[in-house]
Amino acid sequence: MYLFRKDLQNNPEMKISVERRKHMMCLNESPLDPLKALSSQIIDKIKNEVEGNRYLSDVTERLRSALADYVGLGVKSDQILFGNGADEMLYFMFTAVREDNNSFALSLGPSYFDYKTYSASVGLKMQFLSLNNDFNFSTEEYLQICRDPHCKLAIICNPNNPTGNLIPDKKIIHILQNVDIPVLVDETYFEFSGKTFADLLSEYPNLIILRSFSKSFSSAGLRFGYIISSADNCRELNKVMPIFHSNLLTQHIALTLLENKEIFQKHNQELIARREQLFKGMQEIKGLKSTNTHTNFLLFSAGSRSKELYQFLLDNDISVRPAWAHPVLENNLRVSISSQEDCDVFLKAIKEFFN
Repeated sequence: MYLFRKDLQNNPEMKISVERRKHMMCLNESPLDPLKALSSQIIDKIKNEVEGNRYLSDVTERLRSALADYVGLGVKSDQILFGNGADEMLYFMFTAVREDNNSFALSLGPSYFDYKTYSASVGLKMQFLSLNNDFNFSTEEYLQICRDPHCKLAIICNPNNPTGNLIPDKKIIHILQNVDIPVLVDETYFEFSGKTFADLLSEYPNLIILRSFSKSFSSAGLRFGYIISSADNCRELNKVMPIFHSNLLTQHIALTLLENKEIFQKHNQELIARREQLFKGMQEIKGLKSTNTHTNFLLFSAGSRSKELYQFLLDNDISVRPAWAHPVLENNLRVSISSQEDCDVFLKAIKEFFN
C-alpha cells in the first residue's frame, strides 16, 4: 500500500552528494563567515530585538524595506518576498504555477539542477532546451516550447549555473515580450555579474526575479533568498506561502548583513579579482582547458583525463564539482573561488597533475 501522491513514488529522495575534503571548492560557498565577521552586532541584535515568544515583529517590514533599498531602481517593499533560501522561493513559485498533471516549466540545459528537483516535489514537470556548445540557444525554439498551453513558467538562469555565462539581454527581452506566462530570471549570481533586469519590472508584468544571500552575502547556511516582482505578482505568490515560514532570527541576521553590505561588496570584488587571477593561472597549464565566468566559480576540463584529475584532486584533499552530467559539458569540472590559500593549493595540485 502506497500512502502518498503517485508521482512521488518514482522520485529520488532530495539529497546532495559531494565529497567532503579540507579544501571545499565544490559548492560555490564563500570563504567569509558572516556570523564571525559580524558576531558582536548579531549577538547584540539577538539579545535586544529578537522576541522568540512572538509570531510577529516589525523586523519583517524593516527587512522588506531594506531589501527594496538594496535592489534600488525604484523597487518598493511590496515588490519583495523572502524566504528560506532561493530554493524555497522556487518551491513556492512552482506551487503557484502548477495547474494539473500536464503542467510543466521550461529551462535551458544544463542549468541549476534543483529546478528539476523542486518542480518534481510539487508535481510540476520540467522540460529543457539544450544549450549549444558555445552556451547559446535559439530564442525561437525556446518560445515555441513556451507556447505549449501546458507550459506555465519560463526559467532563465542569468548568469547560468553551471556554464557561468550571461544570456544576451536581447534574448531575454524578446522572450518577455512574446510569452504570456511568468518568466523567472534567476539572478543568484547578480553580485558577481553586475547584471540585473530589475529596471524592467514596470515594463514587463510577467517578469519575476530570484536572488539569494548564499553567494553574495556569504550566507549559504543562513538560508535566505528573495523574489522581486510587481506588487500584484508578489500578492499572488504570497497566497501559497505559509504565514510564518521565515523565522525572526534569520530575518534579524539578514537585516544585519544588509546594514553592513559594504563588507560583502568588498569581499565579492576580492573574489572576482581572485577568479581572474586563477583563470589566468589555469590558462597557462598545457592540457587544461578553462572557461571564465560571471560568477564565483570557473569551469575547467582535462579532456579524457578529467575523471582522473577529479580523483587526483580528491586524493590531495581538494573537493571540486563534476559538471559532466550534461553532454554540453562533457569532461567538465567546476571549481569554486574560495580563499587565497585554497586557490593556491588547487592551482599547485593541477600543475602537479600535468607534470
